[in-house]
Amino acid sequence: MTGDEETPPPRAMGPLYAAGFTTAFGAHAIAANLGGFSADAVTSLLMLGGLLALYDGAEVVLKPVFGTLADRVGARPVLLGGLVAFAAASALYAVADSPGWLWAARLGQGAAASAFSPSAATLVARLNPAAKHGRAFGGYGFAKSVGYTLGPLIGGVVVWAGGLSLLFAVTAGLGAAVALWAALAVPAVPPLPRARQTVLDLVRRLSAPAFLGPTAALAGASAALSVGVGFLPVSGAAAGLGTVATGAAVSVLAACAAVVQPVAGRALDAGRLGLRAGLPAGLLVTAAGLGCAMLPGLPGLLSGAVLVGAGTGLITPLGFAALAAATPRERLGQTMGAAELGRELGDAGGPLLVAGVATASTLAYGFAALALLLAAGPAVLLAARHRTSRPAR
Repeated sequence: MTGDEETPPPRAMGPLYAAGFTTAFGAHAIAANLGGFSADAVTSLLMLGGLLALYDGAEVVLKPVFGTLADRVGARPVLLGGLVAFAAASALYAVADSPGWLWAARLGQGAAASAFSPSAATLVARLNPAAKHGRAFGGYGFAKSVGYTLGPLIGGVVVWAGGLSLLFAVTAGLGAAVALWAALAVPAVPPLPRARQTVLDLVRRLSAPAFLGPTAALAGASAALSVGVGFLPVSGAAAGLGTVATGAAVSVLAACAAVVQPVAGRALDAGRLGLRAGLPAGLLVTAAGLGCAMLPGLPGLLSGAVLVGAGTGLITPLGFAALAAATPRERLGQTMGAAELGRELGDAGGPLLVAGVATASTLAYGFAALALLLAAGPAVLLAARHRTSRPAR
């Protein structure tokens, strides 16, 4: 598969990367500060849990829908509409500043992100030839990692300065600015003619190893990242480490994930790294990081953060490049939306698995359970390839 252009248009890539940053920043900046210390912070744990689930729930339900819509009407209109809707939903609470409108604003943000996130990934694939997909998705993943890293930090400063309503105003401005940038820089990419697709055709395509393998790897990477961010500080605190050390470990994890993604993407494009070896290697490195996290003290904490960050940074651009290579161009939006759904499920399922096992035993066994699950991934991928490569009798 090739992109729609002979060479990647760098002017168009900037706003697409900014859209990736926006969805990551908007999700984590607000989520990390909903229960903060400002006058308008959420004080009920039940309300906090509901608001966090509302955003993620909207993404789980709507990302495949908007991905399919992007194939039907074009990814650019869905991208722009999603960014404008994100700005409007953010401005809703910034102006109203009441608890009731907070629910509507957070639901609107999640629904809007469900539109522009898979559309941006689709445009990254459509606007770049296959030979540049590794670099393109590496840059896109880097931008999202920066958003995940800076969101809680910048969000905390903004909430300290002006409360939660000011943070929503900042996200509204960010969404509007990126929408304007995209409208000026991202070219129109018309939808491609599509053959009629039945439900059975869709099921066959989304159950094929070419889709399930990369999507499962991406879900595993999201699960490990979520577990690392959420549970490494708990492990460090149990070992007597202070908040500075545990916070530094999370920053190291995010930084490694951000730095490795463009490097892995360039290596893929240059032929130094293949998909068949790269995805299993990423899963094994991530599993090794979770194994290191079982070790007590600062060495286990930092080595776990480095390896989990590096492993997930290796998986992400390769996974998306593999999906783009195996998908007809006219179905890219549908594939990216379904893959994003897989990532959301991993993001939620990883912490649930670790927490469930840790509750029954210890946190170290929780890390071990997810590590074993990820370590089994390469064997499953190999078995799936072997079945599909055997000649029919």
